[in-house]
Amino acid sequence: MRKALGKGLEALIPEIGNALLTPIINLEGTIKIPVAKIKPNKYQSREKFDDAKLKTLADSILEHGLAQPITVRPSNENGTYELVMGERRWRAAMLAGLSEIPAIIKPLSEKECFVISLIENLQRSDLNPIEEAKGYKRLMGEFNLTQEDLAKTLGKSRSTVANITRLLSLPQNIQDAISEGKITEGHARAIASIDDPLKQRMLMERIINQQLTVRDVEKISKNSKKTRAKKDSNIIAVEEELQRILGTKVEIKYRGGKGKIIVSCASLNDLNRIIEMLKHKSKTGKK
Repeated sequence: MRKALGKGLEALIPEIGNALLTPIINLEGTIKIPVAKIKPNKYQSREKFDDAKLKTLADSILEHGLAQPITVRPSNENGTYELVMGERRWRAAMLAGLSEIPAIIKPLSEKECFVISLIENLQRSDLNPIEEAKGYKRLMGEFNLTQEDLAKTLGKSRSTVANITRLLSLPQNIQDAISEGKITEGHARAIASIDDPLKQRMLMERIINQQLTVRDVEKISKNSKKTRAKKDSNIIAVEEELQRILGTKVEIKYRGGKGKIIVSCASLNDLNRIIEMLKHKSKTGKK
């Protein structure tokens, strides 16, 4: 589990302290609520739920019951409730075929619901890096916090918060690859150090196809910066144009009036694709 939130969060965001002190409506602590009358939390940071883990939890609920009640708040619609904490338990209970679920009801405001739900999710160990980054961004935006503020209250370093939120600057297809576990957060940070989106995409494909380690990617990124600094700007421009046309990494080595062009391919299929593209360009050029 992640390190617990720092106590300073309640000072920076009073809604947290208010929400924690809000009395439970039912004096006995919990009541049973029909699962059909509960709506999911619109502030849920988690975008994907693991079906296999939900099935395991559902089986456990059927055998042992629900160990911890969910937390809900009254909805604007009569007789319904909105989840605050415990969406996995609620989903698993429905999967198990339960008609009712134990719940704690708290009359929370919209903002209090947002804060508690977000903080609960950020404390979980199984959020993927993109979900975590979006949670940080929402928290900073909603309460006008700096990265330094958030780092202190979460018990993390500022660089950790900065590195996580920086992932959201990557192209969507790379963010998707992170969410799906195709590349790691370490891979993504190394990719983010490259400015060119096309080169970022090509590097991501190399990571996936060639099983590159984080250290491999860091070396590639570092070498790319060194090479770029030394090369003539006209050569760099031609490289970038060829990369745009061929959709793969192209390197031009030119010295003393002589040179060579190195076209990278990720697989045999990729090589065939490039060859067919060059053949097509050649035929088009003859007309």
